[in-house]
Amino acid sequence: MTQHSKPRMLTGDRPTGKLHLGHYAGTLRNRVRHQHDYESFFLVADLHMLTTKNAPEDIAQADANARHLVLDSIAAGIEPGMVTFYLQSAVHEIHEMYTLLQNIVTVARLERLPSLKDMARDAGIEMPYGLLGYPVLQAADILCVRSHYVPVGKDNIAHVEITREIARRFNYLYGEVFPIPEGQVGEVPTLVGTDGQAKMSKSLNNAIFLSDTNKEVERKVMSMYTDPNRIRADVPGTVEGNPVFIYHDAFNPNRAEIDDLKARYRAGTVGDVEVKQKLVIAINNLLDPMRERRAMVDKTGLIEEILWEGTLCVREETKQTLYAMQKAMGLSGVWNRIRRKAEKRRAKHEQSAEPA
Repeated sequence: MTQHSKPRMLTGDRPTGKLHLGHYAGTLRNRVRHQHDYESFFLVADLHMLTTKNAPEDIAQADANARHLVLDSIAAGIEPGMVTFYLQSAVHEIHEMYTLLQNIVTVARLERLPSLKDMARDAGIEMPYGLLGYPVLQAADILCVRSHYVPVGKDNIAHVEITREIARRFNYLYGEVFPIPEGQVGEVPTLVGTDGQAKMSKSLNNAIFLSDTNKEVERKVMSMYTDPNRIRADVPGTVEGNPVFIYHDAFNPNRAEIDDLKARYRAGTVGDVEVKQKLVIAINNLLDPMRERRAMVDKTGLIEEILWEGTLCVREETKQTLYAMQKAMGLSGVWNRIRRKAEKRRAKHEQSAEPA
C-alpha cells in the first residue's frame, strides 16, 4: 500500500448535538494541538449514533448535527486544509471491514467493556447487537485509514485497546496489513457537569457548549453547583471536587488567580459569586476566538463541501485498505478464480455458438 510521509490520526464524534467543554477538554484540545504533527482524519460517526439513538427524529437531526460537529471543530482551531472530515455512513467499505473484523474478536471480550453497559443504561435501552459491536465498528473506523494515533476521552481508551488487539490478531493470522494504533486521553479527568452530579452531557442539560454566547455562559456558570455545606461567604469551603474549581483548573490559564481563590475559599474569605464571576471571564476568554472563527466560517457556506470532499477522499483510502485485507485473507483470490473461470466458460460458449 501507499506509504505516507506523516503518521495518521483518527478521531470523531457522534452527531447527537453540539460540542461542549467536556469534548474540548477530553479530546478536541488534543486534536487541535496535534493536527500539524499528523495526517488527520475526523469522522462524523452517524452509524455509531444509531446504536443508542435510532428513532426517526434522531436520524432527522443528524444532518444539522453533522454540520455542528465540523463547525465547532473548526471554531476550536482545527484548520480545514490540514484535516479530512468525513461522514461514516457514506464510506460503504467501512461496513465490509466491520464484517471481516468482527470474526476475530469474542463476545466475552466485548462484554468486559463497562462503557457499553453504561451507554445502554444512559440511553434507557437493553443492549442491542449493534452496541455490543460498537468497538469493532470503531476498530474499522480507525483501521480503514490505517491510523497510528487516536485521541479519545477517558471512557473510550478501552475501545482503542480492542482495536489494537484486533489489528494484532489480523496481522498474526493473515500478514502485516495494519499499524498498531495508540490512544491518548486528554490531560484532564472526565469533566463533571454544571450540576455536579454527572459528567457533562447534552442529554442531561448540564453542559456549556462551545457555541454558547457570553450571556449563556454567564447564566450557566452563575447557577453552577458548588459546596452544599457553605451557606455564607465567611464559612470555609471545600475546593476538592468542587465543580467551579474543577473548571478553573481546566480552563483558567491564570494559575496565580486560581491559587489565590482556592486559598481564600478554604479560609472563608471569598464568596461563590466572585469565584464564579472569574470563571465566567476565563471561559468566555477561551470561547471568544471560537465565536469569531465560527461566525467567519459559517458565512462561507463551505461546511457541506468540506464533508463531501473529505468523504470521497476517505472512500478511496478505505478501498485500498479493504483490498489489502481481502488479498491478505485470500478472499480476493476466491473471487478472481470464480471470475476467470466464468469468463473463460462464457467466451468458450460464445465461440461455439458462432455460425460456421
